[in-house]
Amino acid sequence: MILATAGHVDHGKTTLLHALTGVDADTLKEEKSRGLTIEPGFIYPTTASGAELGFIDVPGHERFVHNMLSGVAGVDGALLIIACDDGVMPQTREHLAILTLLSIPVVAVVLTKTDLASDEQILARQREAEALGEGAPVFSVCARQATGVEALSIWLERRAGEWQTRPAPGRFRHAIDRAFSKKGAGVVVTGTVVDGRVEQGDSLWLLPREIRVRVRGLRRQNQPAEAAHRGDRCALNLAGIERESLKRGDWLVDAPEPPASSQRIDVMLKLLPTLERDALHWTPVHIHMGAAHLTGRLGLLEAPTLAPGGQALAQLTLDQPVHACCGDRFVIRSQSADETLGGGRVLDPWPPRRGARRPERLAYLTTLQAALAAGAAEREDGFAPTLKALAAPQPGGISLDELSSTLNRGVERLAAQAKAQGLTLLRAASESRAFDPIHLEALARTLIEALETFHAESPSEVGMERDRLRRWVAPGWNVALFRRWLEGLVASKSVDAQGPFIKSPHHQVALDEADQALSQTLLPLLANQFDPPRVRDLAQAYHLDEPRVREVLHANARLGRLFQLRKDHFYPPETLAQLSEIIERLACEHGAIRAADYRDRTGVGRKLAIAQLEFFDQVGYTRRVRDARQLRQPGMWH
Repeated sequence: MILATAGHVDHGKTTLLHALTGVDADTLKEEKSRGLTIEPGFIYPTTASGAELGFIDVPGHERFVHNMLSGVAGVDGALLIIACDDGVMPQTREHLAILTLLSIPVVAVVLTKTDLASDEQILARQREAEALGEGAPVFSVCARQATGVEALSIWLERRAGEWQTRPAPGRFRHAIDRAFSKKGAGVVVTGTVVDGRVEQGDSLWLLPREIRVRVRGLRRQNQPAEAAHRGDRCALNLAGIERESLKRGDWLVDAPEPPASSQRIDVMLKLLPTLERDALHWTPVHIHMGAAHLTGRLGLLEAPTLAPGGQALAQLTLDQPVHACCGDRFVIRSQSADETLGGGRVLDPWPPRRGARRPERLAYLTTLQAALAAGAAEREDGFAPTLKALAAPQPGGISLDELSSTLNRGVERLAAQAKAQGLTLLRAASESRAFDPIHLEALARTLIEALETFHAESPSEVGMERDRLRRWVAPGWNVALFRRWLEGLVASKSVDAQGPFIKSPHHQVALDEADQALSQTLLPLLANQFDPPRVRDLAQAYHLDEPRVREVLHANARLGRLFQLRKDHFYPPETLAQLSEIIERLACEHGAIRAADYRDRTGVGRKLAIAQLEFFDQVGYTRRVRDARQLRQPGMWH
């Protein structure tokens, strides 16, 4: 159990901890000379029962509230310290407000300096303490004379022995509040394990810099350990990084790829009821999140103002990127950093750039807030019912990849939970989405109606190209994901596929007898050639009318039997399939398709090679990236 002190400056927080543990938490020369705490201090006493107990001594002076906030991030509880001679003071109330905003419980209220107060004062302070502590036990002590210290120590040790370790359902996340170099060891960072588990030898990402590091060794609660878990104070000895690359507020996370950091974060904000004025949209603020201290602006999503004590959806726009996950707590302070305004929890650290106030977007955020309020972040399967609720109002489904980063849960775990909730999963190489089946059924009806309309307007065409159809009925969809969904519709015989075209099953296009007879002559002449003869070549070689040849080849193209790459140059789908195999081999060998490599492999001239590659770009099979091409839809022509 890790406890932080809280209270006004000079109320005896450091002295109390020294009396309890025999350790002075003030280690800086300036702290000793000025007699006040500036940076958080950490103490891990040995208890007679073996119960794990740690203390974080945080600054009480108003100038160092930002350091206090970095110290209390992730603690299990707090000791609220009130000096009997002064009573409740401004920083007492501000610290208590911060604890409330961060959902850190006050486990006990400690009245200090009883030797400087009369019995009447002590009694009055006890009544104040009972009101502030909301049921927490109250202890009266004189640290200098050791009066009452033993009773408090016995109670704390017993409470630590009863403390239940919180579950760690997510991947490892560690909020860095200190970084230093130690002779013989190298770079060391300390902080709180916010989620998950870490072991010696693990590879982690440093965020937001996206640097890969390795754990050479670790200590939890200031003792050598093989692993650390959620809620532990942890020191990690890192390899692969220099001290200069680290700062307070950075994160270490376990993930296959570095999660993106963000400068816009959607949150649920609650203002303190003691404020004297409303909060306005786009107010400049200081933001404290994890161990980070940032600046930015407060954007209100539901109304232009928010009254004291009110709660509303909001968006924080930060001046620099930060790592965050759904459920992380934060505090905001005024532009001058002299007043705490409110705080809350992160809902979505990667909101869309547009439509922040759309009803469906606000419904999405409200659903996440309800899940957090119900304790979903504390349970392995806590977000399972939320997935169904999130998908219900979203015709385009929900991205499990984005939710994996947002919720700090594995994609496979979320996919299993979504399936158990009756959602339909669509998975392609670059994306996994979960849909309410009702929305996919409606989209299938829209697609079939779109095809019927197309056939009515263009009866001589075999069907619509896949990417054109996607832009028509599902413009926001990923290309590969749309193709995967189409495969299901083809398998169920809801639609037919003919090469790159999709058509209604009952739609047929036929040639008349004369066109069919000429087609039987012309089509074999185009087969199995990477540079088949053009219209003029065919007409001259076989003494045919050039416009007539062109007309019949165009008719076959409308049927999907041929594809026109450029003027008067037609290819059968079988030849394009052979060319696509060359493209996929080049992509497998080199990671990209370069025109020179393709030209050499096919044996055609450069101009024709470029024309063929541009055709594959146009139909959505490849995508040009600078001077090369990437595959977009592998297997499209197979």
